[in-house]
Amino acid sequence: MYYISELYNFFAELSANNNREWFAANRARYDSLRSYWMDDIDRMIDRMKVWEPGLENQNAKSCAYRINRNLRFSQDKTPYKTHFGASIHVGGRRCGNAGYYLDIGYPGEYESGLYGGLWEVEPLMLRKLRHAIVDNIEEFEDIVNAPDMLRDFPGWCSSTLKTIPKGWDRNHPQAEYLRMTNYGKMRLCPEEYYLNPDWPMRSADLFHTLKPFIDFLNYSMTEEIFSI
Repeated sequence: MYYISELYNFFAELSANNNREWFAANRARYDSLRSYWMDDIDRMIDRMKVWEPGLENQNAKSCAYRINRNLRFSQDKTPYKTHFGASIHVGGRRCGNAGYYLDIGYPGEYESGLYGGLWEVEPLMLRKLRHAIVDNIEEFEDIVNAPDMLRDFPGWCSSTLKTIPKGWDRNHPQAEYLRMTNYGKMRLCPEEYYLNPDWPMRSADLFHTLKPFIDFLNYSMTEEIFSI
């Protein structure tokens, strides 16, 4: 039996029994499901390497997140995540550049999906990105409004300021982009998406749509901009 159905069941049971005793009793089950997931992530990354050779040194082990939650700064003290996730970046998951992300959780409780972009942006870098977008607005809008982008990744995944950032005209024509505090595109994936065994190949192909967007963000982070 294909493992995703059992993975959904595991997440549902974990959500209702999120404690170390239950997890220890179901550890062998978790290890088996995790192994299947890691194999699929490797399949996906191998296909992505066809159009992104910078991922040559990346694999599931370097990209997948642990199921253990970081409890140090969280009010929620449940020890385990109820989803699997992986973050794929040229330069590695912790490099700080824009990249690709996907996750899967229990349908109805967790919104699984495919994502691409840059989050948790430091203030100086955020200012730099805003200037890069404004200074190259035609290129940027050609990317985010391309037909395949609108088809494959119709939604933005970004927190937004209530007002325009300090130093910008509040009626600026690019106010929508200037108010963003991170830049991400997303595609939510219903239960049926991951139930198809070909999802790693399909995800790699969908992520290809995001490459011009990711390249724009990463280039803008390294470009010399003197107006900020």
